[in-house]
Amino acid sequence: MPDRRAPFWLWPNLLSLDAPLVAVAWLFMFSRAWRVDFLPWHAYVALGLAVWVIYVVDRLLDVRMRSPDDPSLGLRHHFHATHWKAFSVGVIAAISVLLWLILKQLPVEVLRYAIPMGVLVFGFFALVIMVPSTREIPYLRNIVAGMTFGFGTAMAAHIFVPTERFGEMMQSREVISFGVLCVINISAIHLWEHSRRSDDLDIRAADELSLTLPLVLLAGAAIWFAVQDNPGMFSESVEGEEPLTRPFFYAILVSAALLQVFNRTRDRYSMDALRSLADVAMIVPLPLFIVFSGS
Repeated sequence: MPDRRAPFWLWPNLLSLDAPLVAVAWLFMFSRAWRVDFLPWHAYVALGLAVWVIYVVDRLLDVRMRSPDDPSLGLRHHFHATHWKAFSVGVIAAISVLLWLILKQLPVEVLRYAIPMGVLVFGFFALVIMVPSTREIPYLRNIVAGMTFGFGTAMAAHIFVPTERFGEMMQSREVISFGVLCVINISAIHLWEHSRRSDDLDIRAADELSLTLPLVLLAGAAIWFAVQDNPGMFSESVEGEEPLTRPFFYAILVSAALLQVFNRTRDRYSMDALRSLADVAMIVPLPLFIVFSGS
């Protein structure tokens, strides 16, 4: 498909802007749920640039290391391969700005997260390079990718919560729930691709169950955490204070529900459309979160 004929809704995916948009949306929700009084624009820009760089480098590596007929390579990979010079310049510029923001604009606390974040990113790219491409679903890579995305997004907000330590962030229900949601979201694409390549009804049913079961469990956990935040659930906070973690779990619940809707209706859409819809499922909860939290 020539670039000029790509539908408008596909351009965020082609330009690798979909993941940064998702990260920035959830950064806002993390900051509100954790009652961060002020989150500067530097945090949003730094997170967006970091996610964009990782996704662009990942897609350029996929193009270089996989055969052209690899079914996991989509239009987004071919677009990156065609415009690799422009993306390479963009990556260098983005890294330069990111380093300046980290060293000059963001709090020094960000350095406390540098090592664990670096380990996760290194582990992800090690799996990309070392694990050969197969037609099977790369669950380990998806887990590392999802937890890296979730940790990085939460980190950008948590550095502005001086009353909590790093370990407390990693044990928080918000980080764990969002990390699991990211893993499921990434795995959904591979499960849909795997199901579409097979004519075996048993395999297709197993792929659907492999996505439905964790989505149901995550939705149940989100409801339970929301109830714990306020036993009244849809009423005002028991202590008269606005329960901002409750809308966060509403957002998790909405994302899980939308992913399940797209999972059940996946045969109606092309794979490029499903990739965009998976991103939509992660962004749609933002306005609902704003309404419920009174932002």
